[in-house]
Amino acid sequence: MSYFVRGLRIASSLLLVLVLILAFLLVGVRLFGLQVFTVLSGSMEPQYHTGSTIYVKETDPATLQEKDVITYRLTDSTVATHRIIEVKNEKGTLSFVTKGDANDVADASPVSPAQIIGTPVFTVPYLGYLSVFLQTRSGRFASIGAGLFLLLLIFLPDLLQETKSQ
Repeated sequence: MSYFVRGLRIASSLLLVLVLILAFLLVGVRLFGLQVFTVLSGSMEPQYHTGSTIYVKETDPATLQEKDVITYRLTDSTVATHRIIEVKNEKGTLSFVTKGDANDVADASPVSPAQIIGTPVFTVPYLGYLSVFLQTRSGRFASIGAGLFLLLLIFLPDLLQETKSQ
């Protein structure tokens, strides 16, 4: 087997492993009950950098305390991750005052238990940039092209070897 064909096999194997790892990090972790979000602002710097991906597990709001970080819904399409600075329990109604670590003031509205998605368990820096890109039209085309290129790399060594053996 030529060095070129061997190099193609190694390159295609490495790329396949990389694609599988990225697929697991962006989608597969849902099998373990984690939700994936991209950090779009610097409000939680330096703990969660802009462009990072955070992995959030469901949490019972009754167990949350001051200094815990929570991910919660602001609207149907907007999610925030901020630190709890105060837990309020007024007349049996639980709510949380939150603030981004890099922000000077607390958030305007308290967070109700119904808004809480969970707490972040880990983060992957910069992966959010890829995640956001893949959700665009250009990103979808790029992922299809990358998939086709990867298939070509996987089958090309066998095709080259067949032509040399004839």
